[in-house]
Amino acid sequence: MKNRLWAALAAGTLCIAAQGAAWAQQAAWPTKPLRLLVGSAPGGGTDAMARAVADKLGPLLGQTVVVENKPGASNTLAADLAAKSSDGHTMVMGVSTAHAIAPHLLKLGYDNDRDLAPVAFVGAVPNILVVNNDLPVKTVQDLIALLKRKPGELNFASSGAGSTQHIAAELFKDAAGVSMAHVPYRGSGPAMVDLMGGQVQIAFETASSVIPHVKSGKLRALAVLSARRNPQLPDVPTMAEAGVPGIEMSAWYGVYMPAATPPAVQQRLHDSVNQVLAMPETRKRLEAIGAEVTPMSQAQFAQFHQAENARYAAIIKKNHISVE
Repeated sequence: MKNRLWAALAAGTLCIAAQGAAWAQQAAWPTKPLRLLVGSAPGGGTDAMARAVADKLGPLLGQTVVVENKPGASNTLAADLAAKSSDGHTMVMGVSTAHAIAPHLLKLGYDNDRDLAPVAFVGAVPNILVVNNDLPVKTVQDLIALLKRKPGELNFASSGAGSTQHIAAELFKDAAGVSMAHVPYRGSGPAMVDLMGGQVQIAFETASSVIPHVKSGKLRALAVLSARRNPQLPDVPTMAEAGVPGIEMSAWYGVYMPAATPPAVQQRLHDSVNQVLAMPETRKRLEAIGAEVTPMSQAQFAQFHQAENARYAAIIKKNHISVE
C-alpha cells in the first residue's frame, strides 16, 4: 500500500514538474527577434496577411517579428527554410499553395506533414477572376467568347505553377472549353504589375492581391470564385452566377513552425496569433483585403490541413494538373 502511495506521489510530482517546466518554457519564449517567412514576393496576398499579423504579434510577444520574403517554388522555398530551421524563432506564413497543393505536384526537400506543425490558422481569401482594362470584355461570358475566337492567344498570370491561381484557371479552362497560355510568376505582386501593364491579360488572383486595384479602377473583376459574393466587391457576381458553376477556389493562410518546436512554445504562438486576430484593427485590415477571418484551435487546424491535402489531391488527379 505504501509503495503504491509513494509511486502515486512520485508520479504526481513528476507531472507537476513537467507542467512547471512547460510553463517556464512558454513564459521564457521568445528570447530574441522572430522571423516570419513568406513564400512570395512583397505586394501579394500572402505578404499582406503576414504583415497584418506580424505588426501586432511583435508587441504582444515582446520581440520584433521580421517578415522575410523568400519567393520561389510555389511558396515552398520559405516552407523548406522553416522546416529545416532549428533556432526556435523561425515560422512561416503558410498558404494552401505550399501546404495542400505543392506536395502533390512537386518533389519537396522536406516532408510537409512530418517536418512542419500547423500552429495557428489565420483565414481564407477567395480567388477572383480579373482582366486587364484593355481587354474588350465586361462579363465572364464575354471572356469565354473571346477565348473561343482566339484559342491559345491570350495569357493568364499566376503566382507560380501549382498555385491556387493556376489550378483555378485550369478548372475554368476545362469547364468553359477554352484555352489560355499560363505565365507563372514568383508571387502575386509581380504578376499584378504585368497584368495592369498589359503583358498578360487574365488572372484568377486572390482577393487580397486584386481588391485595391479593382477599387482604384486599374483592373476589372468579372467573377468571385466563392459560394457567395465578397462584401468588398458586392457588385461582382460569383462564378456560378456568371454561368460557370462548380468552380470555387480560395487561398487559406496559417502560421507553421518546425515540428520539433516544443508544444508549450507552439501553444503560446497559437494563443498570441488568435489574440491578434481578435483585435478590431487587425480584423478590419484583413477584411479590407477580402479575407474571411476564422480562428481555429490547433487541433482543428491540423485536421483542416489534412482534409485540404486530400481535397487538392483529388482535384489535381481528376483534372490531370501537372507542373512542367
